[in-house]
Amino acid sequence: MIHLFINALAASAGGGLTYVRNIVPLLSSRRDVEATVVLAAGLREELGRPENVRLLPVNSPGNTARRFWFEQRRLPALLRQCHADVLLSVGNFALWNSPVPQILLSRNALYTSSDFERDLRQRGDYRLWIDNVLKSALARASIQRADATVAPSRSFAEELRQWSGAPVEAIHHGFNRNAFLRGSSPLPTAIEEQLAASEGALRLLFVSHYNYYRNFETLLRAIPIVRDEFAPRKVRLFLTCQLKSEANPGSYRASGAADLVKGLGIRENVVELGAVPYRLLHHVYRRCDLYVTPAYAESFAHPLVEAMSCGIPIAASDVPVHREICGCAAAYFSRFSPAELARVLIQITESPEFADKLRIAGTVQSSQFSWETHLDKVLELAGRLVSAQKRIS
Repeated sequence: MIHLFINALAASAGGGLTYVRNIVPLLSSRRDVEATVVLAAGLREELGRPENVRLLPVNSPGNTARRFWFEQRRLPALLRQCHADVLLSVGNFALWNSPVPQILLSRNALYTSSDFERDLRQRGDYRLWIDNVLKSALARASIQRADATVAPSRSFAEELRQWSGAPVEAIHHGFNRNAFLRGSSPLPTAIEEQLAASEGALRLLFVSHYNYYRNFETLLRAIPIVRDEFAPRKVRLFLTCQLKSEANPGSYRASGAADLVKGLGIRENVVELGAVPYRLLHHVYRRCDLYVTPAYAESFAHPLVEAMSCGIPIAASDVPVHREICGCAAAYFSRFSPAELARVLIQITESPEFADKLRIAGTVQSSQFSWETHLDKVLELAGRLVSAQKRIS
């Protein structure tokens, strides 16, 4: 039996949180592994008391730099106390002096994205630009420091190899369709009323909190084109966020997107649902006609798999990760072209045959992603590292 120690202190939102929510229940059902998970105290209640998994809730600093320093000081002692065999670091940054072999999960595409760097400079967000430069350097050094680095897609693994000059293994993140569709509670009244009010409209959906790299502005600029094409039929774009800086994680300034909605005259067309509880999100997918993502940087993109599993046609920006995850289950457009985005949305909407083809392909494609398979491969890698250490010692 192998003892896997998971550092999940950075899992507070997005892909990191999705990872912990799915991996911990799987670990509790395994008899070939003992697991210890150190995590933010707020996650302890949500995960319950899983068998064979020891949860260590910690009130660590929320600031990245302080959390990194906290981990460097505290985790080596915890690893020794727990008699762990392997460390799995899921937050992009490695433990510098790990007493056991370390697997680093690197999943932040912003550190390697020239588009993101250019975007920050164009927006004049130099504070975030400096922050990203520093974190990028730390992430690159972390890849060199870890015994093995894992990326959630082949495309991103290749990007990391070229960026870092180090070996990187691709292990797809997974998806649990049954768990995703399990939530049977109704949507909150406010969200249900907004969806019901759009009956008969062309309903577009984009699942994301507001940030720059998801490229909201290109999507917003496409809406007037789509609206005019389908008039008098109404068009509604549903966002699972609010275009207010204080309503989103991170320091992204949403005021520009909010001003763009006003300037384009699409206030009626853009519906800001706000955050939707994950267990209820499938209800929203199934009430919409098309899923769209204009993101210019991704390492995996879970919402695409969620949309495919719900049978929704997808329009996606033409980046390598999207093509890898969706294959022929999406129609693609140039990531910074509102006109191309609008053309793709119109093409899917006006061709039921094409839309059905995308739906069928999506159902097949989404079934290829499995958290069980992901965990098997991670544990196989952990076993190889432990065996290699024993041979050396």
